[in-house]
Amino acid sequence: MKAHDLMELAGRNLREAVLRNSLTTLGISVGVASLVAMLSLGIGLQQMATKRLGRSGLFDTIFVSSRQEMRTREDRVQRSSQIKPLDDSARRTIEKLPGVTEANPDIRAVTELRFVGPGKQVADSHFGMIAGLPGSARSSEAFDDLQGDYFSAPSAEEAIIMGGFGRELLDLPNDPVRIKLTAVQVKQLLGKEITIRYAERQQSSSGNAATGAAPDTQVAAEAMDFSVVRKERVVKIIGILESEPFGGMRASSQASVFVPIGFAEMLNIIQPTDLRSLMRPAKGKTYQSLSVRVTKPGDVSRVEEEIKKQGFFAFSMLDASKNISRFFALLDSFLGIFGSLALAVASLGIVNTLVMAILERRREIGIMKALGASDGDVKRLFFVEAGCLGIVGGALGVLLGWLIGKAINFGTNIYLSRHDIPNETFWSVPWWLVAGALGFSIVVSLVSGLYPASRAARLDPVQALRHD
Repeated sequence: MKAHDLMELAGRNLREAVLRNSLTTLGISVGVASLVAMLSLGIGLQQMATKRLGRSGLFDTIFVSSRQEMRTREDRVQRSSQIKPLDDSARRTIEKLPGVTEANPDIRAVTELRFVGPGKQVADSHFGMIAGLPGSARSSEAFDDLQGDYFSAPSAEEAIIMGGFGRELLDLPNDPVRIKLTAVQVKQLLGKEITIRYAERQQSSSGNAATGAAPDTQVAAEAMDFSVVRKERVVKIIGILESEPFGGMRASSQASVFVPIGFAEMLNIIQPTDLRSLMRPAKGKTYQSLSVRVTKPGDVSRVEEEIKKQGFFAFSMLDASKNISRFFALLDSFLGIFGSLALAVASLGIVNTLVMAILERRREIGIMKALGASDGDVKRLFFVEAGCLGIVGGALGVLLGWLIGKAINFGTNIYLSRHDIPNETFWSVPWWLVAGALGFSIVVSLVSGLYPASRAARLDPVQALRHD
């Protein structure tokens, strides 16, 4: 039997029982729609989580510290002098690694912050943590709602403050319900100056280092030869931030005031590592930790291994994201299984429809065989009919699943808007999901047609014509 004749005959047979075939197709559509809707929800949630974490600047960042800061059981058997310090030399070496775009120190300190509030003549004293931010932090989603501007240069004498600290500067009550500053309150802060009082480390030039000493002793003596001096710097408030940068997952995210990283380094604020350097020799300034940013997330594993080979402790969110990816893979699997149950029920409708068609078309099948149709021709006819049901039902199911996902996303965003939460996209229907759903629908339909096709092919034409 030719393919054209086969398609024409299958189409005519399906049109003869429109109601029954329509209900069967609708059953397939519901099964495919449930599968698409559930999987699109899981895919959408995964993409939303990946996007948020990606914009947080955590997936392309490696956190580096000296093994003295993160000592393992293996490190404890080593002497402190055998552990490499995280100093300027180490920082320059890390910056030269292929794929590394920047290596910034973690600079943060609790300082006294003086501000002259509206209607006041004398500055009030406040205490809070200041931290340095690199220019790349601008891409963090926390700055989407930034009121004001970002730093104009790495060494600019500018500051971005947290909204909660802004309320403190304006002597506003700590209201847990109304946290965001009004336009009038923002205007009272932007462009104003704030004085930072801090402890600066100044290297002494008295020449206390012992001459003729061993190199390690000489370096240790130079490291101990510094003074702590109280300093003041005035910065201009150029921006107000409501949410913490980097998703609050860095220690520096807890600061009240942020300044450019270059300016923070110029301040030379004394750090805990400065006190530790009294006991451990290091070449130049030492750092508690470095944030190493790479060109793309794919470079994280390679750069992390290179840093570990240099004798430092390295950690990245890629290690934690493996568990997140595993979780979403399991979630998609469970959603796919539950979504497929409806399609499995629909397959029973296909079997029922085709079996009923055999009983109604016994005489037709007998005539076809009497005219020379083979068992294979009869099987192919029922397979084509089952495949047509799967194609039409699958296409309608994909459309219905897309509409269901869009409706769920629309309704959820209405709920979020009423609670002053930004809208999100919780669902996604990629092309491979559409192709997979259609293919799965056709395969299920063909498998469901195995028994009816085999039964129709086994019909004896003599018995079929005699029965009629």
